[in-house]
Amino acid sequence: MNESVIIIGGGIGGLFTGAFLARNGLKVTVLEKNSIIGGGLQCFARRGKTFETGMHIMGGFEPGGSIYKICRYLGILDKLDIHHIDSRCMDEIRFNSTGEVFRIASGREGFTASLAGYFPDEAENIRAYVDSIYAIADEVPLFHLRPSDGSLAPHSELFTMPADRLIARFISDPRLREILAYLNPLYGGVEGHTPAYIHALIYVLYINGASRFAGGSQQLADALAAIIRDNGGAVLASKEVCRIEVKEKMVTEVATTDGCVYKADRYISAIHPVEMLRLVSEGAFLRGFVKRLNEIPNSYSAFSLFIDLKPGVFPYIDHTCYFMEDYGTMWSQVEQSADTFPQGFMYMTPPDREQGKYASRMLVHCIMGFDEVRRWENTTPGRRGAEYEAWKQERIERVTAKLNLLFPGFDDMAAHIYAASPLTVRDYYHTKEGALFGYRKDSDNPVLTQIPVYTKVRNLLLTGQNINLHGICGVPLTAINTAEAILGTNTIVNLINDANKDI
Repeated sequence: MNESVIIIGGGIGGLFTGAFLARNGLKVTVLEKNSIIGGGLQCFARRGKTFETGMHIMGGFEPGGSIYKICRYLGILDKLDIHHIDSRCMDEIRFNSTGEVFRIASGREGFTASLAGYFPDEAENIRAYVDSIYAIADEVPLFHLRPSDGSLAPHSELFTMPADRLIARFISDPRLREILAYLNPLYGGVEGHTPAYIHALIYVLYINGASRFAGGSQQLADALAAIIRDNGGAVLASKEVCRIEVKEKMVTEVATTDGCVYKADRYISAIHPVEMLRLVSEGAFLRGFVKRLNEIPNSYSAFSLFIDLKPGVFPYIDHTCYFMEDYGTMWSQVEQSADTFPQGFMYMTPPDREQGKYASRMLVHCIMGFDEVRRWENTTPGRRGAEYEAWKQERIERVTAKLNLLFPGFDDMAAHIYAASPLTVRDYYHTKEGALFGYRKDSDNPVLTQIPVYTKVRNLLLTGQNINLHGICGVPLTAINTAEAILGTNTIVNLINDANKDI
């Protein structure tokens, strides 16, 4: 097409959008502020071990899944080392107060049967609930890579109701209601607010098959960057955009903190919209739009531990584990006080490329709101002060105390422990208040959080987790929308389906 595009932000959204456009003839330049590209895909190394920062569990990579098809179309599927989790147990949920452990199978029938085994009196209700979330997911054509016919089809009554009410509509047992909300840490679920369609899309994605990257998620970021470069584009790290110049509702150039200026025919912002507003020329957008973007609630953040395990001491766990102190807090972990932290957390052992009997690493993620660290919000990495370091160490010890309950002697199994707070998430992902999942979707006001890929600046588009959907599936689907805003409706979807006709 002989058009040039500059993408601000080299996270999942920017890289997938860039790969789609580069593969279809556009000259793409991606500008990433960090020294490592990838956003939630990026990894860091400590003492010879690689740790993922965000993309730990994936859905859609099973043969025929949406991300499987997308990566197959892009020609990178064989470049990814994907480990599929044992379908007999994709997740384990433990309640410390009662000692109960629930092991959840994947697959529509496996998921239903495993829960019905624990709650036989709810068997019919569980099946009705599962049927409902699959029906809700089917209302989103792009989730299944179905071409759009351009119509605005009305959604069902269940589509936008709060997710907790959807569960309660089918399930009577209060314990089972909580268990069916266990994936909250993967989508930022908030009681009374998170729409049922967000809950349904995430659950259907993972029920169909859960996977992990063997050897780290950076491989996907690198594979997408290679597509852009192989098609004449560039992916530039350590290029923080500090100014987006807008004149007469058109972007004319962007400048980076190292003094460079970049120009293109089109521009795409793949960063948090509030961060984008900070960079544009004054008056580029109407005050009402600016006010709206600043007032949309953000999803919560997390406190994370990255644990370097000693060799040959901790068994590899081929599923994801969820620890809850007690019932009654599945929806309210972000509201916990400093004295009750952590009420729950997710933990897992990421697979190595040649995974043996023992794990080399463990990741632990605890839901946490930004208010816990707000007193240090004006600090920068490495310069937060002794009080912050003491606070962080105390939180590490609270989490490892729970791990010692689960695995007696755990302290002696850990060689080194590194931690990240909501401040870390904010500064490395460039998201407001360290929001893990971008803007929080709200069933009370669904229109508020529906941000289109188009803007009033005619050559500026948006992409990323704040636009439409988040996560390993949602962000690439949004990238399709953004790319098709340039290439034409259904262009990418049809190409993906054509490339997967044989499956």
